[in-house]
Amino acid sequence: MTPFWKLSAAGFAATAIAYGPARMGFGLFLPEFRSAFGISTQTAGLISSLGFFGFFAGLLISQAMTTRKGPRLPVISGLLAATIGTGIVAAASNFTVLSFGVLLAMSSAGFAWTPFNNAVHRTVDDWSRPTALSSVSTGTSLGVAAAGTAALIISISGISWRLCWAMFAIASALALAGNWAALREVAGTPGPGVAEQWRVLFRRSAMPLFGIGLCYGITSAIYISFAADRIAQAGGVAGLPRNTSGGLVFVCYGIAGLLGLCTANAKAMLGLAWLLRLLMLACALSFALIALWPTTSAGIILSAALQGLYVMMMSAALSFWSDRLFPSLPSKSFTAVLLAVATGSIVGPAIAGIASDAYGPMSMFLGSAALAAATAASFRSRHIWERPPVHSSENL
Repeated sequence: MTPFWKLSAAGFAATAIAYGPARMGFGLFLPEFRSAFGISTQTAGLISSLGFFGFFAGLLISQAMTTRKGPRLPVISGLLAATIGTGIVAAASNFTVLSFGVLLAMSSAGFAWTPFNNAVHRTVDDWSRPTALSSVSTGTSLGVAAAGTAALIISISGISWRLCWAMFAIASALALAGNWAALREVAGTPGPGVAEQWRVLFRRSAMPLFGIGLCYGITSAIYISFAADRIAQAGGVAGLPRNTSGGLVFVCYGIAGLLGLCTANAKAMLGLAWLLRLLMLACALSFALIALWPTTSAGIILSAALQGLYVMMMSAALSFWSDRLFPSLPSKSFTAVLLAVATGSIVGPAIAGIASDAYGPMSMFLGSAALAAATAASFRSRHIWERPPVHSSENL
C-alpha cells in the first residue's frame, strides 16, 4: 500500500474514533447518563468543560510528543486514551468514574489528528497532500454518524448505553492496532523543522487562518451543544419521540460530512478564499434553519447536512491551508490552528448559553448565524495567502 493510501486510511480511522464517539458521545448520551447517575444540567456542563480542557491539553502534549518522537507516539497515545476512556464509561459505576472516562475519551481528539499533518507532509507528494489531509479530517463524519446512529437506536429500541460504549472501546482498539502498523515508517523521527519556535507562526499572512479557526470553533461547538436541545424544547420532530432529536441530527450531520472528501476538488475549482466564504455562509444558513424551523423534518435535515458539510470541509481546508502556509511546520502550525478552534469551543457554548437564557434560543441561533455571515463578509481574497509570502517583512 502506498503512503498516500496507508496514511489516508489510518488517519480516517483515528479521527473517526477521536472526533466521533470519543469527543461527542457524552453530549449524545447525556439523557441516559442523567438517568443512570442523577446528573444535573450544571454538572453536565462541568463534565463537558472538563472534556474540552482535555482536548486543549491533548493538543499541547501531542505537539511536544511529535517534536521529540515523531507522529506515531501521539496518535497511538490518543487512541489508547480513547480505548481506555470509552471502556471506563461503559463500566462506570458512579459519577466520578464516568467523569474520568469522559476526560480520557475527549482528550484523544487533541492527540490523534494534528500528527498526521507531519506524517503526510513527509511521505506524500505536494500535489496529493490536500486529498490525503481531507481524507484524514473527514473520518470525523463517519464517527459522528456512527455515534448518532447508536444514540438513535438506543432511543428507539432501549438497548443499553453500556453496550454501545463497549462497542466504541472495541472500535478504538481496532483503530489503535491499525495505526500502530500504518505509522511504523514515521515512528521515532520528528522530521525537519518541528523544533522551531511558536513565534514563527505569528505573521500577518496567518491571521486569517487563526481568525477563521476561532470562528469555526465557536460556531461548531454551539451547534453541537445546543442543536438537539433546540429541537427537543420546540417539541421535537413530528412523528418521532422527542429524545431521538440528537441522534437524527448527528446521523444527517455525519453522512453529509462525507462530502468533506471532496474538499480538495472544491478548493481547486473555487479557490481557497471562495471555498472558505461559501462554507461560512453554509454555516449561517444552517443556524438560521434550526432557529426558525426547529420542528420540520426538512428544515432539520437540511440544517444538519449543511452543518456537517461546513464542519468537515472547513476542518479539511484548515488542515491543508496550514500545511501549505507553513511547509516546514506542518504539525505545529495545525496544532496552533486547533488551539484557536479549541478556544472558540470553550468560549462559544458559554456565551451562547447565557444569550439563550436572556433572549431565547431562536435569538441565540440567529446571532450565531449572523456571526458566521459576518465572518464570510469580513475577509477579502487578497488577504488569504495559501503559500508563504516571498518577503519576510510581514512577520508580526
